[in-house]
Amino acid sequence: MPELTMVPAGELETAMGIEVLEATPQRVVGSIPVAGNTQPFGVLHGGASCVLAETLASVGACLHFGQYDRIAVGAEINATHHAPARGGRVTGVATAVHLGRRLASYEIVLTDENGRRICTARMTAASVATSRGSTKEER
Repeated sequence: MPELTMVPAGELETAMGIEVLEATPQRVVGSIPVAGNTQPFGVLHGGASCVLAETLASVGACLHFGQYDRIAVGAEINATHHAPARGGRVTGVATAVHLGRRLASYEIVLTDENGRRICTARMTAASVATSRGSTKEER
């Protein structure tokens, strides 16, 4: 995944244990551990599901917008939580629905280790101009 070096992991993704396993502008796969990301009742927090979904879609959008020397920022996300995840890892697959010059939209499906769908999300990213090699502080 040489392209992935264009999209460094942020502090939140690192703290939550998110791993990106495969990435192209059209499809991104990643996972998150349930342990350490639960709500008080011991199941994966819905916000953690949204962080995984937005992370995967953002990686794909950054790879797509990179051809225009631009980066991606989240414009909209929504999620439907179908079932709880109680342990192991949750895997997400973000599939591009639209890849334009200004917007990129993804459907993200999260499943538990048994293949049961726990969440369906949709995320739209907008492209923002940046100079290559700039740091967070310079943006």
